[in-house]
Amino acid sequence: MSIVDGKPRSSLEKDTDDLRDLSRDIDTGEISELAVVAEGEERTTWFVWMLVLCSTISGLLFGYDTGVISGALVTIGSDLGPAQLSNGQKELITSSTTLGALLGGLVAGIMSDWTGRRLVLGIADVIFIGGAVGQAVCHTVWSMIGARFLIGIGVGLAACIAPLYIQELSPTRLRGRMVVLKGDMVSARTVMSRIYALAQPEEVELKVKVLHAAVQKSIEITNTTTFVQRFKSMLFDHINRRALIVACGMQAFQQLCGFNTLMYYSATLFKEIGFDQPTAVGLIISGTNFVFTLVALKWIDRIGRRKIMVWSAPGMIFGLTLASISFHYLTRKTGGNLIDGTQYSTAWSAIVLVSMIVFVASYATGLGNVPWQQGELFGLEVRGIGTSLSTATNWAGNLLIGSTYLSLMAKITPAGAFGFYAGLCLLGWIFVLACFPETAGLSLEEVRMVFRNGFGIRESKRLVKVKKEMKEREKAKERNDQDRGDPGTTLKRGV
Repeated sequence: MSIVDGKPRSSLEKDTDDLRDLSRDIDTGEISELAVVAEGEERTTWFVWMLVLCSTISGLLFGYDTGVISGALVTIGSDLGPAQLSNGQKELITSSTTLGALLGGLVAGIMSDWTGRRLVLGIADVIFIGGAVGQAVCHTVWSMIGARFLIGIGVGLAACIAPLYIQELSPTRLRGRMVVLKGDMVSARTVMSRIYALAQPEEVELKVKVLHAAVQKSIEITNTTTFVQRFKSMLFDHINRRALIVACGMQAFQQLCGFNTLMYYSATLFKEIGFDQPTAVGLIISGTNFVFTLVALKWIDRIGRRKIMVWSAPGMIFGLTLASISFHYLTRKTGGNLIDGTQYSTAWSAIVLVSMIVFVASYATGLGNVPWQQGELFGLEVRGIGTSLSTATNWAGNLLIGSTYLSLMAKITPAGAFGFYAGLCLLGWIFVLACFPETAGLSLEEVRMVFRNGFGIRESKRLVKVKKEMKEREKAKERNDQDRGDPGTTLKRGV
């Protein structure tokens, strides 16, 4: 019992008032102090790391199965029938995976809302196995295309659900709320206790309380609306629509910049410009991507999504522009086109490689990672739909670029093609400056507040600042409480 205005107040009444205050803050677009207090203990436990590790295996397979074709196109020879694969056959073999991924990504998020994230990841892994076996035993171009299409479906499922699953497990974002969706508070406490194994029981209880209040409205919407109604709200509700524009825009930017053409055709490209070991040179590009992805993983939450994108996109533009200039001078004696077997300038070939490294390093630091944070942009009731649509946008762009790259190189020359990609990167950078808000430091529920009025560039900065100030005040209160010999005061305020 607590005393308010001289009257006794039960714990249940206090909990009800706290939840009502939290819901009001969410509705009005303000940071809730109770939610900030609830974040409290957030150290990641072995349980979370094991779950994340298992789910990232799908991401590993997704990257391998899309990127392995680069070296295969160089060494495949006459194994599939023709003495030499035509450009059209190479594009079909490459883009069939992308078409499968487009279809898989389109249904993944929606299906996961019905069946759960874990089952969809399991289905993706089974498809990976089937597709790998199919590719190993095929002996014709069309059987290879079919096996690549099958594995593409698994790629689409994994690319959509693996990041979403990881986001919803992350302690730093209060992402563990799927069990709360069913209203089973006992199960919620059990799972939260394992995720926050280092937290005190009072802290876990407060986290469960905040999560329950935060998703209460989403539960009501899900239980009282049909899929068609939620799909319409995705398109016509101004908050959901802005989130969808940002998510789809970032995914389109990621693909239309031309990065995956390097993953698919880098060995072919380096072979044509005169490198003796094109597959090994292609591994330099892949290694650069890996190293700078690790850089992004370290700094993405500290620096922020928006700042990383604003700073890294110019590097992509510079790298592609340098590549365009290099190809122009490299191919002057062959009429602007790459002709296999021609002896090209080693100096300009080296500059092409350097430009690709600059481009890939900039890409991996920002654009390679940030768009996959798409799940944090959507409310729980439309998160599956939103992630499906934005993932489908990614693979649609991938399909467009992957199926036209060789033809584009032949039509407008390599210099023109890379200059075209540089122009698309410039447009993407402008989109980031105008529409992409900062979401680092905000919980999933708080991110939704950003889109209440416009795309929330300034509003996101304000919310991050307000939340930071609240945390600092809370830490100051805790220090004062400890100095007075009452370290539990903070928890008692919430519980």
